[in-house]
Formats: sequence, structure tokens, C-alpha cells
Amino acid sequence: MYCVRNVTDDLYWVGGNDRRLALFENIHPIERGVSYNSYLLLDKKTVLFDTVDWSICRQFIENIEGVLGDRSLDYIVINHMEPDHAASIEEVIIRYPDAKIICTEKAAMFMHQFGFQVSDRIIEVKEGDTMSFGKHKVVFITAPMVHWPEAMVTYDTTNGVLFSADAFGSFIALDGRLFNDEVNFDRDWIDEARRYYTNIVGKYGPHVQALLKKASTIDIKMICPLHGPVWRNNFEYFLDKYNKWSTYEPEEKGVLIVYGTMYGNTEAAANNLAISLAKKGMTNIAMYDVSKTHVSYLISESFKYSHIVLASPTYNLKIYPPMLNYIMDMKALNLQKRTFAILENGSWAPQSGKLMRELIESMKDMTILDSEMTISSSLKEEDADLIEEIADNIINSMK
Repeated sequence: MYCVRNVTDDLYWVGGNDRRLALFENIHPIERGVSYNSYLLLDKKTVLFDTVDWSICRQFIENIEGVLGDRSLDYIVINHMEPDHAASIEEVIIRYPDAKIICTEKAAMFMHQFGFQVSDRIIEVKEGDTMSFGKHKVVFITAPMVHWPEAMVTYDTTNGVLFSADAFGSFIALDGRLFNDEVNFDRDWIDEARRYYTNIVGKYGPHVQALLKKASTIDIKMICPLHGPVWRNNFEYFLDKYNKWSTYEPEEKGVLIVYGTMYGNTEAAANNLAISLAKKGMTNIAMYDVSKTHVSYLISESFKYSHIVLASPTYNLKIYPPMLNYIMDMKALNLQKRTFAILENGSWAPQSGKLMRELIESMKDMTILDSEMTISSSLKEEDADLIEEIADNIINSMK
């Protein structure tokens, strides 16, 4: 039985949801699942915008067949060739052998690399090319490195719908509510939207900025991403988030405390610092154990907060391994414009503070506060003044 929703009078969401998958890209936990969105336009010509992951292909095919009825499929527009959106291309072609595939030159190359036997039906398009499907006329806009080099977005000039590929997407499976105004996005979705963006697209901020500039020149009435809700209003809210994330500006003034601890001593120091911050009026504080929190959540929070405290023991004369992994992910994803405080712990040869400082200094536009702290095995009464000093420096640096 097919399961679809109208996006507009002649445009249908024909995607599906995966609530069984544990790890997106076999890396990022998705406890609340993920949607794979695909859209089918019924005009003089019929047009499918992207396909879906293989895991939901059966439902996807039923959806297409249910909407098309006895009509054929004329075109498939592939905005993004990543397998979670393109894996089902050949399954669609088997059922609709006359369909032509519209994509960029690089997307055609990737189809060949993935072994798809479709080269005889490809129509390559480039920046600014247009096509008419009847009353609907679309323009193709390249979006390289958002977040693959072949990506493009498609803008329907007739109704203002932007098929935005992986831009403006989010983790979380849809629960029947397709549109952004059918959910409380700021309460229930924004954390997973941020985690999706920062971990999947975060490295490519300048490329996202380039796409946002292009988008600002067209009259968008609706945004149809490949994951998450369809946006039909309140664009300013999400565009503001994307602008902050892609320019690496913090969303909020606040303190993220990430600590590594083997026996609880470094955690105790982190807790004391958090209490000191709270007593001085800082209410926007988040704390995470780096060993118990998947790094994708830490990255998301790092993009959110203006200040980050790294508290780490020394381990084999190096940075505690889970902390090192987190810092290296920050660097890989191009995080910038943050202020750091560093706490280290060591029983005989503390080294983690110096090594963390070196890594942070190797990143772009980072500030490290001078009040670095070394704990010798465990926090002592005489350390209280230094904890207070670090808290004061953090708060003063926000003014």
C-alpha cells in the first residue's frame, strides 16, 4: 500500500522513513530514525526528484506506482548522488525504462563509479540551465561541496519550490507530519537538525554560504530537502541557523564543558568549575563526559556554544584518547571562532594541557584563555582560587 502526501496540488512526497537504522553513514547514532525524501511532480511530463536509500526501496516503489497510476515516468532529477538518495535509481529504471536522468556531469561520473547502467539516458545540466515539464519550468543551480562535489539544487520557477538536496535537512524520521509548521521545530527538531548539519556538512561552511547567496536571489515559497520536514514558512528561522553554522558564529553565549575522566577526579574539577560559573550568574551551561557521549553530539554542541572548556587527564603522556578524538573532529569539521579554557590532570607527568593547546592553536580563529589549570591527581582546597579565576575569565571574556 502506498503512503504519500501532497506537497502542492501536483507535487507529492513519495519518500519514506528508516527507524531501524542505528548509525547514519555507519557513524552517527540516530535513535529517532531518519527520513529519505523524494518528490514526484505530475505535469505534462512526470518528474521524480531524487530517489531513496535501498533500505526503504520497496515502499518507495509502491509510492511512485500509487501516484503515477497508469502514467509513465518521464524524468528523474538527481540533485545528489550519495547512495542514501540515489541507491534506488536502477530499481526505478527497471519499472520505467523510458525515463531520462537529469544531473550534473560529476553526478553522471559518480553513477558510473557506482556501477549504474544508465549512461544512455543521462541529460547533463549545468549552472543556470532550465527545463520545462509543462506548466512547471525549473532552473538548475549548482551547489558543489554541499556536501559532495556533484550536488545541485533545483528551483521550480512556477511555484517557488526549491528542491534543496542535503541542504536544510535533519535527522529524525517523519511521523506523518511533513511540514515544518506541523511540528514544534525549535523544541523537538533543532538539536537533531544542528547535529545533522554540523557533522555532515559542517566542514563546508564557505560552500554553504555560496549557496545561501544564490538562494537569496530567488523567490522561495517552499524548501523540499532530502531529509526532514518540508519548509513552507518561517524561512528566516532556519536560514538564520544556517547562516550562523556556515560562518561558524556561535548560536548562543554559553559554556560547554567537555571532560574526560578515568576515576572521577577530572570530573570533580569540571563540576567545581560548573558550580563556580553558575554562582557567578552563568545559567547557560552544558556538561558532557567525553567517554560516554558520541562525538557527533559533542560537535553539535560545539557549534552551539561560544565557550568550550576542555578538561582532560594525561594518558600515556598524551591527551586522553576520547578527548583527542573529539578535538580532532572539531578540527576536521573546521570549527572556528570559539573561546577555550583548558584543565589538565596528571599524576606524574601532566602533558594533556600543552597538547590540547597546540591542537586548538592550529585551528582557525580560536582564543585560549590564559588561566590554564593543572591538577595533580585530584582537586585540592588550594586549587579553589584557580577554579574561581577560570570562571571569572570565562564570564569576563563574554562581555
